[in-house]
Amino acid sequence: MKINNTSIGKKNESEIVTLYGWVNKKRDLGGLVFIDLRDRSGLIQLVVSPDSEVYEVASTLKNEYVIKVTGKVVLRKEANKNLKTGDIEIEVQELDVLNKSAELPFDLNNTTALEDTRLKYRYLDLRREELKNNLFIKHQIMQSTRSYLNSLDFMEIETPILCKSTPEGARDYLVPSRVNKGSFYALPQSPQLFKQILMMSGMERYYQIARCFRDEDLRADRQPEFTQIDMEMSFVNEEDVMSMTEGLLYNIFKDVKGIEIKLPIDRMTYDEAINLYGSDKPDLRFENPIYDITDNFKESDFSLFNNIINEGGIINALVFNVADKYSRKDIDKLTEYVKTYGAKALAFLKYNGEFSGSISKFVTPEIGDSLVKTLNLKDNDLVLIIAGDKKMVKTSLGALRCKVARDLDLIDKDKYAFTWVTDFPMFEYSEEEGRFISCHHPFTQPQDVDTLSDKEHALARAYDIVLNGYEVGGGSLRIHSPEMQEKVLNELGFSKEEAEAKFGFLLKALSYGCPPHGGLALGLERLTMILCGTENIRDVIAFPKTTSASCLMTDAPSEVTEKQLEELHIKLK
Repeated sequence: MKINNTSIGKKNESEIVTLYGWVNKKRDLGGLVFIDLRDRSGLIQLVVSPDSEVYEVASTLKNEYVIKVTGKVVLRKEANKNLKTGDIEIEVQELDVLNKSAELPFDLNNTTALEDTRLKYRYLDLRREELKNNLFIKHQIMQSTRSYLNSLDFMEIETPILCKSTPEGARDYLVPSRVNKGSFYALPQSPQLFKQILMMSGMERYYQIARCFRDEDLRADRQPEFTQIDMEMSFVNEEDVMSMTEGLLYNIFKDVKGIEIKLPIDRMTYDEAINLYGSDKPDLRFENPIYDITDNFKESDFSLFNNIINEGGIINALVFNVADKYSRKDIDKLTEYVKTYGAKALAFLKYNGEFSGSISKFVTPEIGDSLVKTLNLKDNDLVLIIAGDKKMVKTSLGALRCKVARDLDLIDKDKYAFTWVTDFPMFEYSEEEGRFISCHHPFTQPQDVDTLSDKEHALARAYDIVLNGYEVGGGSLRIHSPEMQEKVLNELGFSKEEAEAKFGFLLKALSYGCPPHGGLALGLERLTMILCGTENIRDVIAFPKTTSASCLMTDAPSEVTEKQLEELHIKLK
């Protein structure tokens, strides 16, 4: 049985041990050859003297050679406090090269290689300490999850990967059926319908560390295939689901990081989150909320602001105590940034007992006094202002808030700032589709079924758990009445025939005594990403895809043969 490197210590002095691993680094110092042997557990130092029978072999070793060594554990003259095994070293007596390594495409110990290169040689990249530790943290999260949910009488149940295509928000990945000509499976965007049917089947408490697939445009925190910690419970309300989730997160943080998070987790409504932070996933590791200064400018002579107010628009602002750090050129760069979010301009004011800046000539003494009071201004404050329709203003300032905080290093990297966001809209308007769609999914229970037809104001019994500016989980109470489900589908524009075609199996199951139920899913990769201190989700996935949804290591996706296409009854255009 192989011994882990880091299991060897002072207690093993004078013992003869056999170790396996990779050559992490070799150094030839005055005749002595020192080798850092690496296995999954870490490094241990080997030493080969010039009079050793294996000295010649040791001299030929290169990085990433796989070797087996037998030797005596001895104490170092000077301990290396940076290594778990820094008190000892191994005097090598026997050395076998189990496998050689080709010349490496990049230095594993100090890599500055491009990400594409590291993804192409992912099997080498994963040997690096950083990525290995990331995967270990992900493993710990999954183990902590299973331990906690098993203790609460949850059952871990698998659901199908080959499913029926149902409209749940994102674009499906489709899989052609060879047996059923012209028909397609869809890979699951989530186990949503199956976990609800498990509740209808009497399972009462289900969980799954589930693979999900969504054909979406990718970014740093999104992949085409991902994993979620999926949970569903019968006979619960919002408080039950949120309390259980808080307990799970408490366990994970304690098991993985040794941190006890403060419970209960604070809450804010969706409207509060948008109004104060311009986002339904606010980063609360720093202050600087968004202020509404529409009323402050109602009596101004600034025609642009007057026109916006008269058209029902708003004027909002951010305040940072950094006026001396931002030149006009710096403000121009911020202006270009907010334009990507639809803002036409970024006005600014600097305050030092009096106002200066791009719109200071419109700030009368009365307006100035009101701004000082509304914004709690003090010397050296920079006021960044955007005016226009509410959605654009909030989105632009929400993004700008986070950018300025990053630029000024205002974010406490060691802080974990949780919040629940509740009272989500039931529907949201899709410009792309030209209609209202579900804000979460079509199976979310409305707060008031009688207000469903007022799509702009109808609220859902939905909730998200937010951490450090990321939505790490979301859920809702589900519809358990077939009549209510039909009504919601009707409000979404599904005819009775379309609803039956897409969701007939669900509607039928609902009619056979469906219990009230609800649940939540945590994004495993996003949670791992935060706990690992990285902002790139690819750093916590063993074999990730690029932003073009391709795997550089395996060259997937790839073309297939004509024979394969014929068997699937597919013809390429």
